[in-house]
Amino acid sequence: MDRLSVRRLFSLGAVAAAGVTLGVVLTGGLGITPRGDAQRAEAPAPAATARMEFPDFASLADRIVPSVISVYTTDIVSGQQLRRFHRNMDPFEFFFGPNIAPRDDAPRQRLGAGSGFFISADGLALTNNHVVENADKIHAQLANDDRRLKATIVGRDPATDIALIRVEGGPFAPLPLGDSDALRVGEWVMAVGNPLNMDHTVTVGVVSAKGRSLGLSEITASFENFIQTDAAINLGNSGGPLVNLRGEVVGINSAINAAGQNLGFAVPINVAKQILPQLQASGRVVRGYLGVMVKNVDERTQKAFNLPSRDGAFVDDLEKDGPAEKAGLKAGDVIVAVNGEKVNETRQLISKVSSLPPGTRVKIDALRDGKSRSFTVTLAERKAGSVPAEATGDVDATGAGKLGLEIADLTARTRRSFELGPEVSGVLVTRVEPLSAAAEAGLRRGDLITEVNGREIRSVDEFTSAIKGLKSGSYARMYVYRPQFDRGSYVIVEVP
Repeated sequence: MDRLSVRRLFSLGAVAAAGVTLGVVLTGGLGITPRGDAQRAEAPAPAATARMEFPDFASLADRIVPSVISVYTTDIVSGQQLRRFHRNMDPFEFFFGPNIAPRDDAPRQRLGAGSGFFISADGLALTNNHVVENADKIHAQLANDDRRLKATIVGRDPATDIALIRVEGGPFAPLPLGDSDALRVGEWVMAVGNPLNMDHTVTVGVVSAKGRSLGLSEITASFENFIQTDAAINLGNSGGPLVNLRGEVVGINSAINAAGQNLGFAVPINVAKQILPQLQASGRVVRGYLGVMVKNVDERTQKAFNLPSRDGAFVDDLEKDGPAEKAGLKAGDVIVAVNGEKVNETRQLISKVSSLPPGTRVKIDALRDGKSRSFTVTLAERKAGSVPAEATGDVDATGAGKLGLEIADLTARTRRSFELGPEVSGVLVTRVEPLSAAAEAGLRRGDLITEVNGREIRSVDEFTSAIKGLKSGSYARMYVYRPQFDRGSYVIVEVP
């Protein structure tokens, strides 16, 4: 399944931009059907028999509900903006007819709804960024209270989809924040929120997985580390708490799988705890930035680079003149530690670096050609978030043919088409055979292969020579530059 299909599968959006009638957009509400025990025929037994009991969810709900708020937002949009949510029909016309509809460009109110919860007695509350980011007005409502209390944004972080707001009034009953790292798959959890405008709805379930990355957007992709729960999900739970049986918040409900059932996702509360001081102090989050594009070490990469294990973050590409490149790191390095703390996967590297402020000097330990190397990197600040031309020249259909490739030398014409300078060398992929080894590895037409197994490639002849002696079952590690995206990465091709 491609990335576009995944994005279509998962429903994530701003609550303020979800619709007019209901006004609720994205959520992560949670629910579960309790496990049932089969009835057994009674038989003679000892007087005392063991009986399994469910947790006391009613008492837990009594403790949690008073601390949860329904969040209502209002923003002002043009009629044209509002129209798109009802295809070609203006919602005003839909309900009242075309004769009394205002002009298309007339400003209208758009309503949204979500959830949140108090973390301090003086009114600080957490919710999702997508619930409040476009709001002109925000109000909060407590359970069994018909008043709508005014709220304002204290800080937002689009990267983690977390927002901090302050509700006027009080004092309020805050919820304790737990430890999401200590959560276990199968552990009971409860969610309270405002699904479908049904305020303070309680649902229960279990943690069904951890560490989910959904690829919801370019902004959130690097930080996605969702808790998955087998919840009955509905729109409007976004920003509500996911709590354990001790009544501690372990997650912030954020996303749903619109095409599935019982698939809900929550941001781990430890993520929120890490950025809360910055949100409260300055209203935004400033993160350290290494300037590398990394991926986990898979089996192919391990074999192709003769790595001792699959631990570490593989450097696929580097930002030109970025902190890592300036420090001497190169594509193909495997980062295994930051300031002496072991890195097992990319998410750990991102978390460690992002938790440090820009300007921090960090020690990076990496593997290169089987040897350990150390680098000192001064972190920068992380920023908030063509069709290939026909190639001409000599085409190779033999040396690369066994991989399912057709390649061509770079010419003056192709250099102009791709805006490639004379310092760029390589061979251009003109065709990839469907179901071939190259296609399976992810190579595609328009790629520029610049290196094979550490050997620089400047022509079709050099490419053919580089792969000529490779045995069936071995791996060719190719460094591939994609001009249309102005970035490169390693592609590992298994020789058939």
